[in-house]
Amino acid sequence: MFDFVGKKHWFLLASAALIVAGLISVLVPGGLKLGVDFEGGVSITLGPKEGETLSLKQVEQRLNDLGHSEAAKRIQVLSESNFFIRTRQLGKTEQEKLDEQEKLRNGLSEIGEVKEFGSISAVIASETVRNAAIAVGVAAVAILLYITWAFRRMPSPFRYGTCAIIALLHDVLLVLGIFSFLGRTLNWEIDPMFVTAVLAVIGYSVNDTIVVFDRLRENLTKGITTDFGTTVNFSLNQTLGRSLNTSTTTILAVLAIYLFVGGTIRNFVLALFIGVVAGTYSSIFIASQLLVVWERREWSRFLPKISLPRRIRGRE
Repeated sequence: MFDFVGKKHWFLLASAALIVAGLISVLVPGGLKLGVDFEGGVSITLGPKEGETLSLKQVEQRLNDLGHSEAAKRIQVLSESNFFIRTRQLGKTEQEKLDEQEKLRNGLSEIGEVKEFGSISAVIASETVRNAAIAVGVAAVAILLYITWAFRRMPSPFRYGTCAIIALLHDVLLVLGIFSFLGRTLNWEIDPMFVTAVLAVIGYSVNDTIVVFDRLRENLTKGITTDFGTTVNFSLNQTLGRSLNTSTTTILAVLAIYLFVGGTIRNFVLALFIGVVAGTYSSIFIASQLLVVWERREWSRFLPKISLPRRIRGRE
């Protein structure tokens, strides 16, 4: 059997390093780039003129010529020769916005018919961000309560729920960190599809973690050994094949979608891919190892020791 528990410090340290690097990238300005749905902008539905045709390449080229290369990268094909376009807010003052919108409308009218032209309110965009944060928070609390209830017959059931939530946050932070690096290097943006992917990752991560915890509960009930770490290690080796097979199948399906569909769901697919890999890793190398650390009260090994001044130590 592979000794997962014996190498837990290396696994936890590697994850901590990745998360810290990701958080730095997220917190330093210029990392996560919010899309139109989060910042507000303009939405356009463009179709062909009567008796003419309109191709995706024509629309992309026209947007690039008009100085909206970011919009050219996220065109949605509604149907044959009909396209949905989103751009950022045009101009700062109201007059500048009107002038830029008119320029964009006239420019697109030269190659097709502008069927709809509207603004995406920044207020609605901020509500989208708030609702997404609330959704993630509510999901985390519900998962914590459910796992605590499901393992209520085990000693300290709250630990299982807490470790599952930490593993869940580990996966979400890794996805955010990687997208922050992609935003800096490749100008990738996050949109509502990204939020959907994060929620899907939360569900996948918890599912994989519960499978491991359930096998651990079964082995603890059987009393195969009195050492908690040995029982965890035995349980991980038993579920390893199942976890890897499930993850590999999911990853292959996600890669197929990315390669053959791509386009506007690129962010969703990539976030899901990263989340599946991170979820598989965290269920084996993070959640279970944290249970061992908690059981053995080894937190002091991971926390810096604070040396008190001699006078305070003397008073104690």
